[in-house]
Amino acid sequence: MKGALLVNLGSPNSTSTKDVKNYLGEFLMDERVIDMSYIPRLLLVKGIILNTRPKKSAAAYKKIWWNEGSPLIVLSERLHKKVQENSEIPVELAMRYGNPSIESGIEKLEAQGVTEILIIPLYPQFAMATTETIVVLAEKIIKKQFPHIKLTDVPAFYNKVDYVQVLSNSIKKELDILKPEHLLFSYHGVPERHIKKSDVTKSHCKIDGSCCNTPSAAHEFCYRHQCYETTKLVAEKLNLKEGFYSTSFQSRLGRDPWLQPYTDKTIDNFARNGIHNLAVVTPAFVSDCLETLEEIGMEAKHSFIENGGTTFNTIPCLNDNDDWAETVSNWINNWNLKI
Repeated sequence: MKGALLVNLGSPNSTSTKDVKNYLGEFLMDERVIDMSYIPRLLLVKGIILNTRPKKSAAAYKKIWWNEGSPLIVLSERLHKKVQENSEIPVELAMRYGNPSIESGIEKLEAQGVTEILIIPLYPQFAMATTETIVVLAEKIIKKQFPHIKLTDVPAFYNKVDYVQVLSNSIKKELDILKPEHLLFSYHGVPERHIKKSDVTKSHCKIDGSCCNTPSAAHEFCYRHQCYETTKLVAEKLNLKEGFYSTSFQSRLGRDPWLQPYTDKTIDNFARNGIHNLAVVTPAFVSDCLETLEEIGMEAKHSFIENGGTTFNTIPCLNDNDDWAETVSNWINNWNLKI
């Protein structure tokens, strides 16, 4: 019997500093998030970050927390419900960090008689710290605790026609209402070294402005290429004019170089250079979360207006949109039909 497991990032259990600290500890100790050897990572995370960051992060979570709980969890649950209603096999929901865990999701599927699982990381683009860490952990759990279960994963879907269509539909709907002067595609950033570590050719990714446009086997696992390709495909689908849209990368940690241009600096420059009406979409996420609701929707908006901008709007993620839920259900049902 087949079953599917949807996996998103995760969230603290509450906005208390203690719960946020526990969540950040699990997240940042992941070797694919902070890719240092264990001892230096332990010293950095538990010796420095967890002694300074949880209180600030807890305050940020409080700004966006809903009565029902974490927006990311609530929206993921809503999506899961719709996907299950339209799927022919059992579907469960899990988070890479926090609750419900991947292990609990697999347990629930096994309890329903499932012996073959399709795992769907809810990230359009591949990255070490997202898609890869989900699949690696799931494989580890399966091997250790459920060796009789076969695991299949859905690869990055940034260029799948149906995904591009639903993403384009959601953006067009907002553009028709907002009518911005400029549309910024803001993707979550990653350290440049992650791009090079994921390069299967070990030579293609130079992050020099041309490698992402030069065909290569490296693109299958190149987050930077896949982000720019997402922007390109949506722009083509919506016939967006050159100059009306651009791409940037948000969120960075530490002093090492991360993917550029940086979203915060890009937004401030727009305001200073006469862009008064800006819309921002965040296609690295399928569910609105701290990074979209607080970092972009609040902090970036405040900075944009402070630097001379007038109107700033964020375009919601796909969340539990009916056509997005239908798309995920179709992937599951089509896989279920394969022999």
